[in-house]
Amino acid sequence: MCGRYNVTDSPEIRVLMDQLKLPGTVPTPQLNMPPGGVGEFVIEATGDRYLLKGIWSLLIERRPTGKSYRPNPKFQTFNARSDRLTSSPLWKKAYPSKRCILPVSAFHEWKGKQVYNIHPENEATALAGLWQSWKFKDETVNSFTVITLPPHPRFSHIHPKSIPLMLRPSDFDLWLDPEFHQVDAFQNLMKTHIPAPLMCEPVNNPNDLRQAGEVEILDAD
Repeated sequence: MCGRYNVTDSPEIRVLMDQLKLPGTVPTPQLNMPPGGVGEFVIEATGDRYLLKGIWSLLIERRPTGKSYRPNPKFQTFNARSDRLTSSPLWKKAYPSKRCILPVSAFHEWKGKQVYNIHPENEATALAGLWQSWKFKDETVNSFTVITLPPHPRFSHIHPKSIPLMLRPSDFDLWLDPEFHQVDAFQNLMKTHIPAPLMCEPVNNPNDLRQAGEVEILDAD
C-alpha cells in the first residue's frame, strides 16, 4: 500500500514538474500527507496539463455536518490494486480516461516502528493514479487514488503487501492522454517492478525527515 507521502519544494520536484510539462509550477509542500487529506495531481485535458487539488480517496461524500467532504466510509479507495483496474466497478470506469500523476518527493512505509522515506535515487517520485470529479449541488470536488502493484521480492522486507506504481518520464505522455483508452498497452506497467534505483531512507518520523540510519538502495529491474 501507499499510505503517506511528502512534498517538498526541492530541485528534484522542480525537475519532475518540468518533465510533466508544467515548468514553474510547484505542488504545495506538505509532510506526512494522509489518506483523506487534500493533495495535488497532474491531469491532461483539451491538450493542456493542469495541477489540480483533490481528496486522497476516489470515493468521497459530504460530511454529516455539510461543511466539507470525506472518504466514503464504506470503501477504502485511497489505493487501487493494479490487478483490479479492469474488473472492479470502483476503478474500471476511471481507468480508460481518468489517469493522473502525483508529483511527490517521496512516499512512506513503516517497518515496525521505523519509518522509511522512499524515492528514486536523486529524483522526485511520479506516482500513478486515477482521479474523479464529483458534483455536490453547485460545488465540484476532485478526488484521486494511487495505483499499487503486487509485492516486490526486493521491497517486501519493508512492505510485504504491495509497492506503488512509479512512472518514468517516458511513460508520462501516454499515461496522461485522456483520449488513449487502450489500457492493454499498460500491462507491463502493472507487473510488479522497481523502475529506477530506489532509495529507502530511515528517518526520525514522517514530520522530521532527517536521516536516522543507513540508507538502503534497491536496484531497478
